[in-house]
Amino acid sequence: MKIVNRIALILTIIGGINWGLIGLFKFDLVAWIFSGQDSVMSRIIYSLVGIAALWCISLLFNNRMIED
Repeated sequence: MKIVNRIALILTIIGGINWGLIGLFKFDLVAWIFSGQDSVMSRIIYSLVGIAALWCISLLFNNRMIED
């Protein structure tokens, strides 16, 4: 499970950086890399980041993380 948590955290960080760029500079890095927001790859990345964020919510309630 640790690898899933790590991947979810990495994807959430990528999403956070992308949103920061959008907020500060109106620049969507994911869309720029994959030729627009409507491209299949961009939508896959956005979906994976969203799923990762949902997974990270479960980490908030994981008692083992609090004890470590």
